[in-house]
Amino acid sequence: NSGCGQYPTMNQLSASLGGLGIQQPESLRPVNLTQDRNTLSVVPTPAPVPNLNSDLKRLNCSPDSFRCTLTNIPQTQSLLNKAKLPLGLLLHPFRDLTHLPVITSNTIVRCRSCRTYINPFVSFIDQRRWKCNLCYRVNDVPEEFMYNPLTRSYGEPHKRPEVQNSTVEFIASSDYMLRPPQPAVYLFVFDVSHNAVEAGYLSIVCQSLLKNLDKLPGDSRTRIGFITFDSTVQFYNLQEGLSQPQMLIVSEIDDVFLPTPDSLLVNMHESKELIKDLLNALPNMFTNTRETHSALGPALQAAYKLMSPTGGRVSVFQTQLPSLGTGRLQSREDPNQRSSTKHLGPATDFYKKLALDCSGQQTAVDLFLLSSQYSDLASLACMSKFSAGCIYYYPSFHHIHNPVQAEKLQKDLKRYLTRKIGFEAVMRIRCTKGLSIHTFHGNFFVRSTDLLSLANVNPDAGFAVQMSIEESLADTSLVCFQTALLYTSSKGERRIRIHTLCLPVVTSLIDVYAGADTQAIICLLANMAVDRSVSSSLSDARDALVNAVVDSLSAYMSTASNLQQSALIAPNSLRLFPLYVLALFKQKAFRTGTSTRLDDRVYTMCQIKSQPLVHLMKMLYPSLYRIDRLTDEGAIHVNDRVVPQPPLQRLSAEKLTREGAFLLDCGTIFYIWIGRSCDNNFIKDVLGYPNYLSVPQNLMQLPELDNLSSERTRSFISWLKESKPLSPVLLVIKDESPAKADFLQHLVEDKTEAAYSYYEFLLHLQQQICK
Repeated sequence: NSGCGQYPTMNQLSASLGGLGIQQPESLRPVNLTQDRNTLSVVPTPAPVPNLNSDLKRLNCSPDSFRCTLTNIPQTQSLLNKAKLPLGLLLHPFRDLTHLPVITSNTIVRCRSCRTYINPFVSFIDQRRWKCNLCYRVNDVPEEFMYNPLTRSYGEPHKRPEVQNSTVEFIASSDYMLRPPQPAVYLFVFDVSHNAVEAGYLSIVCQSLLKNLDKLPGDSRTRIGFITFDSTVQFYNLQEGLSQPQMLIVSEIDDVFLPTPDSLLVNMHESKELIKDLLNALPNMFTNTRETHSALGPALQAAYKLMSPTGGRVSVFQTQLPSLGTGRLQSREDPNQRSSTKHLGPATDFYKKLALDCSGQQTAVDLFLLSSQYSDLASLACMSKFSAGCIYYYPSFHHIHNPVQAEKLQKDLKRYLTRKIGFEAVMRIRCTKGLSIHTFHGNFFVRSTDLLSLANVNPDAGFAVQMSIEESLADTSLVCFQTALLYTSSKGERRIRIHTLCLPVVTSLIDVYAGADTQAIICLLANMAVDRSVSSSLSDARDALVNAVVDSLSAYMSTASNLQQSALIAPNSLRLFPLYVLALFKQKAFRTGTSTRLDDRVYTMCQIKSQPLVHLMKMLYPSLYRIDRLTDEGAIHVNDRVVPQPPLQRLSAEKLTREGAFLLDCGTIFYIWIGRSCDNNFIKDVLGYPNYLSVPQNLMQLPELDNLSSERTRSFISWLKESKPLSPVLLVIKDESPAKADFLQHLVEDKTEAAYSYYEFLLHLQQQICK
């Protein structure tokens, strides 16, 4: 085997890692949780880096795309069971990337047996043969792969971009198409009942569409259409050549039909003037309506009929409980039982069935719920969950009386209308022989055991999977996971995005703990807890979360013989585990004993099931900073501007001093809390008001003032915004602000009437472990 020297095999690579047990890694430093309560570091916690040699580390997939709950994979299921930690993956497969190698090649090289795409973790036996890293089959290297387009050299297949990058995108050939790639098709479905007109959302949506019409992803074939509904369903003929849009009303809602075969979905470029006329007219067309009913079901059936020939995206705007026709719903919420945990599942299977029909025709349904009262989101959400759509929720929405929600809708729409989109997609996750995937979390339809059907895919969608170890991994020192997402781009190209992750296999329990990724663990457990709440009960789900901490810390403490048994000890890798579980208990999804609207609870559950890890963590444990004393000490330089780096604060009211000003970054909203005795210079320089009393209630932006404090504060806030897909809403709060309660509920370390403080929770865990 003479050619082997230059191609190290996987086992040689991992053998060169040597024994891991020589010095104790930082991740295994024992932490006494009740004594050392300042577990939070002053800088954000990075994802743990898998214990691999430097070459593999350099090639490995970014944790932002692909993360595993355990970065050291146990060799057997029984070792996994001993560790009492869940094994699973968190995926963000279609996220926006600054660097993505795109490969156009006639041959996409894949394993003949298991169909894995060639990747950096395969081994080349020689120039002509490569060994699959998932099923170990030896495959031939095709002739075309011998040539490297980057170096323009021949005979170095191991230097091709597919083998040098763990995230790549292929332009696919016709083998990867069931039909010619579809155009981008967008259908908007608007509730125009009295309730909807009163809320005033239409003018915001139509304005946003007018502003972003030319930025909708697509090409010369892009098509668009509109449906409105109250007790009847209204269609709009936008046929090029008409002098104005023509409204066609269908009142037979029990057997809805399309009033004309075409011209309801039109080419966006050819009919642009008519589309603009309609968007300008719509907000005022229903101003004096007396229609209180909502025939949402029939409107969705009409949308399905309209979209079926092509597939695409349906965006539904709804403001109340559907009351007419198929899919109508009754209120299930008892206002006196606001802490009730019943009715977390759907009241009807109409919306799920409709979603599955849509998914079969490559159509996803996105729901924007802008409600002032209970609207049974548990039932409505099914239209998006099973069609790979997404869900937006604006409780108590009103365009004037609720400026925070109105601005949030505006910002969400800007992102929603302009972000990347993939159509008619499927996603498959493969893993090394011996591992198997058994449960998926996210918005999709599972088409076969391992194929997820995604009518649409968007860059803000996250997925999670649970895994088990079916056969011992004794024959290998490394395992790999590969996700492949096949989709049609908005420009009509069939593309395949591949991510491959490589992790070491370990045989000792202590090494399993050394590689635990607490953030990934909590996100996977949160997904499992949502399922448990719906299938069993909320209290069962909460018990299971407590047990997850108790069982894993007990197991850890019994492996480390030298620990004092009466204390609550965690390995450093898991030191934040109890804190994150407590934070999860205080989310609207899982909290008890506190008045919680049913739709709010259900929406938080929907978010947990469909958000990528990074957004979920911001929701669970937001970042708190003190901002009235920003300095350049430790600042970083980003594109010619200086960005201060204040330390992170623990989420406790004891951190809030009356003399200070604090920023809480919750991902989609920034709260700025101003203490009653805050320095007037800060209030004047940053907020533009002379003193605390003169700062108005609903201040939602910071003025651009020409002084150092203002520049530093704005620089820090815009730096925080840059890492987010959508621009968060900003809200300044004072002690007497109505939004103060929303702000305080994020301080998860504090005691509330119905929930433990962090310290009490640690004592509770300690009791459970020692009993």
